Amino acid sequence: MHELGILVHMAKTLKSLAEENQLTEIGGITLEVGEVSGIVPEYMTDCWAYYRKKEDIMKNSELKIEITPAVTICENCGKTYQTVKYGKQCPHCESYDTYLLEGNGCNIKEIEAC
Repeated sequence: MHELGILVHMAKTLKSLAEENQLTEIGGITLEVGEVSGIVPEYMTDCWAYYRKKEDIMKNSELKIEITPAVTICENCGKTYQTVKYGKQCPHCESYDTYLLEGNGCNIKEIEAC
């Protein structure tokens, strides 16, 4: 379960931002999670419910997760397509000369602070 490791790193970032901006409480976080990132949103939510209690600044915060769709581009025809639906092979020209453009990352999109 790498979700806990991601969460620990995210908490360090949040605490640092809170110190820099003299925040006393974080009310919520919106996290963008790529569709093919390997992160299981339910695991992340469970880890958040546990871990937020360890940090006073986040103890009442809510985690919102937004899924970012995976998009692949074909180097032969230049068209993009849905990665999960079609996989590695381009549905337009059937080439395998493709690469993932987006949808495998994890990003803090928004922080609600008090």
